[in-house]
Amino acid sequence: MKSIKLILLFIGITLTAFAEIPERPNPPRLVNDFANVLSRNEYNQLEGTLEQFARETSTQIVVVTVKDLEGYDPGDYAFRLGENWGVGQKGNDNGIIILLKPKEADSNGQIFVATGYGLEGVLPDAVVNSTVVDNEMIPHFKENNYYKGLASGIKVIMDITRGEYSAQEYQEYYAQNRGGGIPVLFFIILFFVVLPILRGRRRRFYSPGRSLPFWVAMGMMSGGNSHRGSFNNFSSGGGSFGGGGFGGFGGGSFGGGGAGGSW
Repeated sequence: MKSIKLILLFIGITLTAFAEIPERPNPPRLVNDFANVLSRNEYNQLEGTLEQFARETSTQIVVVTVKDLEGYDPGDYAFRLGENWGVGQKGNDNGIIILLKPKEADSNGQIFVATGYGLEGVLPDAVVNSTVVDNEMIPHFKENNYYKGLASGIKVIMDITRGEYSAQEYQEYYAQNRGGGIPVLFFIILFFVVLPILRGRRRRFYSPGRSLPFWVAMGMMSGGNSHRGSFNNFSSGGGSFGGGGFGGFGGGSFGGGGAGGSW
């Protein structure tokens, strides 16, 4: 009898835990701010941008903020969300879950970016962790600017998945430029050789096998290790606050790829 009670208790605890994972939103939304860290305008900016990106590429990036992880590991929580909601297209598995738990007085903030099977090669865990999370997101989260951190990280994720530059090129750029300032010679070459060529060809981004993207070259001038501020390029409009024009999830799967951090 005691064994039966223990089994029933375990089942009850398990079911309770599973119930804490939010159900798939209806109507479907790409931005799900359960922790209420975004303003109406910030929500609309993110939702509209992610809807447009999903239409153009079929890749679905879903943002979920929660007040409590309910005892789950951040990665486990994000993978369960991705699987239960079916984020990404079936067969392509091109979904991304960005899970954010804001910092509270009694608990650290947590961020985790989970990638579907189909994107694990495009967005390696090391790049997600060392550059997107650590350089683009967490510095803004430490300032309680959750929108800016999300938008900055999402901008890089979208650029990489579009193929505007590879994850390796992005990582190499940071590895080479964390030290700060740039040589005067590079400054001269940039302004008197590179920029005139770019203007003459009216090229906005790099072609495979050639130079880094224009925004990366410009970012090197600052001597910093991030291109923070690129979130201003986000398109406005899209879904309304609390709703959205997103068509729905496609049944994608998640296999454990991704990375995160805390502050």
